Amino acid sequence: MIVPPFLQKGDAVGLVAPARKVTEKELLPAVEIIKKRGYRVVMSRNLLASENQFAGNDILRAADFQEMLDNPEIKAIFAVRGGYGCVRIVDLIDFRRFLKNPKWLVGYSDFTVFLNHVLNMGVRSLHATMPLNFAENSAEALNTLFSALEGKKLKYFWTSRSFCRNGTATGILAGGNLSVLYSLLGSRSFPDLTGKILFLEDLDEYLYHLDRMMMAFKRAGVLKDLAGLIVGGMTQMHDNTIPFGKTAEEIIIETVNDYNFPVAFHFPAGHFADNRTLIMGAEVHWTVTDKKNELSF
Repeated sequence: MIVPPFLQKGDAVGLVAPARKVTEKELLPAVEIIKKRGYRVVMSRNLLASENQFAGNDILRAADFQEMLDNPEIKAIFAVRGGYGCVRIVDLIDFRRFLKNPKWLVGYSDFTVFLNHVLNMGVRSLHATMPLNFAENSAEALNTLFSALEGKKLKYFWTSRSFCRNGTATGILAGGNLSVLYSLLGSRSFPDLTGKILFLEDLDEYLYHLDRMMMAFKRAGVLKDLAGLIVGGMTQMHDNTIPFGKTAEEIIIETVNDYNFPVAFHFPAGHFADNRTLIMGAEVHWTVTDKKNELSF
């Protein structure tokens, strides 16, 4: 697995908007935070473009991303926000120079597209908070982001409040936003999950749709050979007037009942302020007990 060079103080960090549009005012707090951490900020040429809900059309967004990938001075690329749009441009990107001069790609939510696309190329990336969220993020969310970028070791302890399945696992970490992963099924951006530890999180979904996505994964055979399953935030889930009858946690654990790998819920990553960083493509060691979970990179 390719590990991009870790950041040194004074390195340039690029900001791109591969999905939904953003305003300069929304980014100013993050720009100041990045500078205070000791890095230079380089905004993509068309960062503030706008076309309906997108940060410019597909060609414009792809060109901005390509320019950042190809610029040897840029050592990390932050997607400034999620929304929707990455899947519309991923096939327009040429990754040949990126593979010769790898750099950290950082984001979550809709950016799950790129995290898994480069995982299939054998390159690590960061599932982490994005500049739009920096002003509201917890200190740990920001500290783990910059620690990972600087090559410091990450280790997490947390408690699963329910439905955990005890065990130990070692494997490459993959995954991200469940809805986005579901949209990648059958494409060259969907990861080979054999022997991997899968991380999932999601936001603003109906429970019946969550069940549909998990059943699609099961029927596609992508869950049966996992080394383990870690679930982060299942935030702001919705139900219909006639209740679905299960919580998000119950839906997920029921879907994987036929398998023997460890499962844990409530990892502190997802669509909330305390969004801790995960190194996708890294080998992790994970232990689940009744009292706690330990995840080491």
